[in-house]
Amino acid sequence: MSRRVRKEFPGASAYYDRHGKRRWRFRRKGFSAELGSDYGSPEFVRRYEDAVAGIRSATGAGVGKTIPKSISDLIARYYSSAEFLELKESTKKTYRGILERFREEHGTKSAVNLERRHIKAILAAKSDTPSAANNLRDRLRAILDLAVDLEWRNDNPVAFVKPLKVRSKGFHTWTEEEIEKYYAVHRPGTLAHSAMTLMLYTGAARSDAVKLGRGNVHGDRLRYRRQKTEDSGGVLIDIPIHPELRAVIDTRSPAAFTFLETKAGKSRSPNGLGNLMREWCDEAKLPNCTSHGLRRAIARRLAEAGASPHEIMAVTGHHTLAEVMRYTQDVSRPALATNALTRLQ
Repeated sequence: MSRRVRKEFPGASAYYDRHGKRRWRFRRKGFSAELGSDYGSPEFVRRYEDAVAGIRSATGAGVGKTIPKSISDLIARYYSSAEFLELKESTKKTYRGILERFREEHGTKSAVNLERRHIKAILAAKSDTPSAANNLRDRLRAILDLAVDLEWRNDNPVAFVKPLKVRSKGFHTWTEEEIEKYYAVHRPGTLAHSAMTLMLYTGAARSDAVKLGRGNVHGDRLRYRRQKTEDSGGVLIDIPIHPELRAVIDTRSPAAFTFLETKAGKSRSPNGLGNLMREWCDEAKLPNCTSHGLRRAIARRLAEAGASPHEIMAVTGHHTLAEVMRYTQDVSRPALATNALTRLQ
């Protein structure tokens, strides 16, 4: 049996609890998670996949005895659905995290008897974090859509519950003063300077910035497809290379596969770049600035330079005008007024 465990479920090992019952545990790089005793069952596979993704599923008494048509049963079925299986791995991990926290609290409750008032109460309890509440609402809508497909219920109560209002403006948009302050600390030739310039003059998100290299350079233009839009074919970004960016590209090693690669010659991870940006911003005493705020900064700059929403979309890769308007809400109105009245002269 142990050989079979290692072959089918790498990282899983069997042990006997104090009652002499055989159970399984997942261990890898300091992380461990209980897998239960129902080896090979759909629930076991689900818990194993969670563990591989770094998520601890609910275990203990009752594990392997899922109540039919319960929230836990529905979530397990959702993980096996085509809708979920077609998602990117990073998205699966995010959704699992949301659903597993919900399952831990409500897993034994009936998915059939869940009503609108229950959904409202669940979301109201998370009103201090409206964005997180709305993310949960989206996941509940997805699993309850599945409940309708399974003919467990005739309606989806989440459809009748409005999202909570989010007052936050989102990520902070870098100001010109903050950009200058960053560059004053991180001089040309440093990785901090190169990373900042790459994202500021392309509008690339971290997940795209770490992949950009000479293979994306075509003469005086830079081309790539946004990772965030992969599910829809990927929005093609094709922009001219700004002189400031060209200066950075020319300093990078011709042998480098990506512009921001590590000293070992490997591509950086998006999270790794994000952590470095946090350190670099802290060194420049910019606690409110983040890498994502640079996407907003280029959108703001373009708007202040008189670019139309569609022109901004061509640079940032946004799908809708509404997204562009949200990114340019910090635009300088005096600058726009000057541009507008100049056209009358």
